[in-house]
Amino acid sequence: MSGEHGPENEGVVSEEAANGPVAVTGVGAVSPFGWTSEDLWQGLLTGRSSVRVPERLDTEGHRTREAGEVPAPEPGIAERHPAWGEWSWADRFAVMAAEEALNQAFGEARAPVRCGVFFGGSTAGMYEGERYYRQLLDGTSSRLRDLRSHQLNGPGDAVARQFGCTGLTLSVSSACASGALALGDALDALRSGEVDVALAGGSDALCQLTYAGFNALRAIDGQHSRPFRAERAGLNLGEGAGVLVLETVAGARRRGAEVLALLSGAGASCDAHHMTAPHPEGEGAARAIRAALEDASVTPDSIGFLNAHGTGTPLNDSSESLAAESVFGARALPLTSAKGAIGHFLGAAGAVEAVLSVLVVQQAQVPPTHGAGTVDESCPVDLVQKDPRQLDPSRTSSVSTNFAFGGANAAVVIGPSVR
Repeated sequence: MSGEHGPENEGVVSEEAANGPVAVTGVGAVSPFGWTSEDLWQGLLTGRSSVRVPERLDTEGHRTREAGEVPAPEPGIAERHPAWGEWSWADRFAVMAAEEALNQAFGEARAPVRCGVFFGGSTAGMYEGERYYRQLLDGTSSRLRDLRSHQLNGPGDAVARQFGCTGLTLSVSSACASGALALGDALDALRSGEVDVALAGGSDALCQLTYAGFNALRAIDGQHSRPFRAERAGLNLGEGAGVLVLETVAGARRRGAEVLALLSGAGASCDAHHMTAPHPEGEGAARAIRAALEDASVTPDSIGFLNAHGTGTPLNDSSESLAAESVFGARALPLTSAKGAIGHFLGAAGAVEAVLSVLVVQQAQVPPTHGAGTVDESCPVDLVQKDPRQLDPSRTSSVSTNFAFGGANAAVVIGPSVR
């Protein structure tokens, strides 16, 4: 456990804290439902989809037209943030989610001493880079400064600059597992005393590269995505950000902060099987889940909710179902996939879904999974549908999973705060 904020206690870690949980004291999210975590939560509770024909991204000429696009921000937001015009859309999502999380944790949008930033992503300023290239080809006014956030580290660096984070800043790029892997890195840094507080999450924005790529792979459902349903035919792409304020439990208690939940453990693995397809039996996914449970020092029986990767693609959903069955046995956990309602955020998926896990643990209810049709008989899952479901009060911890191209797998355990 890291010591009190201050140079005299930097890097001091107790033996118990070196492997223990860390506190979640703030969350923030930007999603197609809106610019706050409350927008995300209320939207998911309704069971409706936010996927539609986007306004900012041109989907003309593709085999599909819809995506989960973040709505236009409220008037005046640019005036309140002088750097707004310098940020990519992914930067904007990241900064606004971090601002919400910091305000909840500290009552102000300013990072404390020794605060690190751990961010996952995959597109960063790609949308702005594409716009620059089109203008260059058209001979219209192209501004080289639009490429400032083109690199993957753009969103995390924007957060660090905006809020004065002077600790380690780390960007993770491992496709759709990136956000969850960033949480694991933050957990390690807090346990080791490298930082006292961490802003951990991820941010991605829609762009032509990913939209065209997933269409070329025929991985996008021409209708709304239907995770775990028998007639599922692919995913919907989405965009947004999720950020958690993480800090040592001792540090949160010393300053009298409300602990929303605990990030108890994280695990990762690689299928070493195929570039795009998951292991058909879910072996790599199961290893990641088991590793997260072991890291959290909890048993499978203590888990009451599975926040599934649930892309809606035939191979992913069946593989994930088998992984869950391998770990949790015949007990089918209540399971939901936010991607049915908001789309797949790619590198930011694990971040926004971790925010959802915190809200589920807090509210003790699981939002339904949007999508039509019956659950596939080959997927042995207890899919929450139509209406929210109350958590079993004896099992209120959750596992959130994310799996990626290249066979990368990640899982985190999020549990209730200690009263």
